[in-house]
Amino acid sequence: MVRAGAPGARGAFPPLRERFERLEEALQICTQLWSAADEDQGRYAGKYYELSETVCVPTPLQQPRPLIVIGGSGERKTLRLVAQYADACNVFGERPGVVASKLDVLRRHCDDAGRDYDSIRKTMIGMGDPVADPDGFLRSREQYAAAGISLVTLMPRGDDPVAWTTRVCEDVLPRMKAL
Repeated sequence: MVRAGAPGARGAFPPLRERFERLEEALQICTQLWSAADEDQGRYAGKYYELSETVCVPTPLQQPRPLIVIGGSGERKTLRLVAQYADACNVFGERPGVVASKLDVLRRHCDDAGRDYDSIRKTMIGMGDPVADPDGFLRSREQYAAAGISLVTLMPRGDDPVAWTTRVCEDVLPRMKAL
């Protein structure tokens, strides 16, 4: 059940604070829903959502539960939610020093939450074009890897995504694997 005042039919887009509060409640619901312990599958009552029970049938194929990935780089809210709930984070592809700083913030949130920082996979959406400047691209990826990023997602550039992807796979990926 969604409580009164929820966005939807009216088409209202809630303020940022409310969206983060709703996200956190959704993460709490999912965590409870996917819990293997019967005692955790009871009622959920939050500020925005209320469920009489949280039973997941059929159970997820992933065990002990589906992985939770949270994307974003916000230091106060997003990275705190990563430390509390996520298995992986996907930070935005800013300069390597900025990403390293964001991951330091995540480490502090993990310390505050009693969470092992190394248990969270760090990924990013990459910027730059590995086809246009393979050497520069690889130098920056080496810096991201040193900061703790283990996966970079890229979008093809130009009018021919197949040719771009082929060049990345043939010319850049073999060199990137050595990082």
